[in-house]
Amino acid sequence: MEFTVIVKAILWMSGTLLSFCLMAVGARELSGEIHTSQVMLFRSVLGLLVICSILLITQNNRGFLTTRIGLHGLRNTFHFAGQYGWLLGITVLPLAEVFALEFTVPLWTAMIAWLFLGESITARKLAAIGLGLAGVLVILKPGVEVFNWYSLIVLAAAFCYAISHASTKSLSNTESPLTILFYMCLIQLPIGFMFALNNWTAPVGMQWFWLVIVGLTALSAHFCMTKAMQYAEVSTVVILDFLRLPAIGMVGALVYGESVEVSLFVGALIMLIGNLLIMFKPQRNPQKMSGGDAPS
Repeated sequence: MEFTVIVKAILWMSGTLLSFCLMAVGARELSGEIHTSQVMLFRSVLGLLVICSILLITQNNRGFLTTRIGLHGLRNTFHFAGQYGWLLGITVLPLAEVFALEFTVPLWTAMIAWLFLGESITARKLAAIGLGLAGVLVILKPGVEVFNWYSLIVLAAAFCYAISHASTKSLSNTESPLTILFYMCLIQLPIGFMFALNNWTAPVGMQWFWLVIVGLTALSAHFCMTKAMQYAEVSTVVILDFLRLPAIGMVGALVYGESVEVSLFVGALIMLIGNLLIMFKPQRNPQKMSGGDAPS
């Protein structure tokens, strides 16, 4: 039974990896032809159509309702900024570098949860944050060559994602995943429309195909990862998610002729260790637990 559960988790995470890789390829194929803001507009339109169809078919009218529209607005403002920076980075940086820098999200999330959600900051979490920053320095190699400002944009995008994740954590206490996704698309659609107005290009031919790929994989990536977490612990999912890096590195090398440096994998591995420290919760002594101690 345990083996079957592990296989299911791996299969769902394979869907996540495939979704992220296809999304990155779609964004790269559209770069220079369709503006990033327009890509995000089409992603929101397609996502809204899919989610509304699911809610209507399942007659889940409560999925359209919320009492926390303010937090939805905050979450999606930062999620839009994070997605914009990520897609922009995809168009100019090696795909593997963008994915590697994205692994800082759990570290930023831990810091934000400590500052704004009242979660404790332990020596273990401080060590994890330190490892994450060290990994970033290994990847970016400041002072070795001309600093790439697009790398900072991707790091800023990761920070915005972290704020979005912290908001999602709070929303998940009262909202269903479909409700969160519905308001994500609903709120981000007019934002994308406003940004796309001055950069509009009528899609033609294969551009439509890649726009659909980006829109569908943005949804499937979240869905597959959520399903994987139903069958495996978060720490296991994080390790499996790390396989995105060599996978996208191979795609970049084979499809776009990108070179992948050893320092990128070393830095990403350091950040992975930091992420696992964030996720790992040591076993508490049952005798001490009887005193009502709160988990760290």
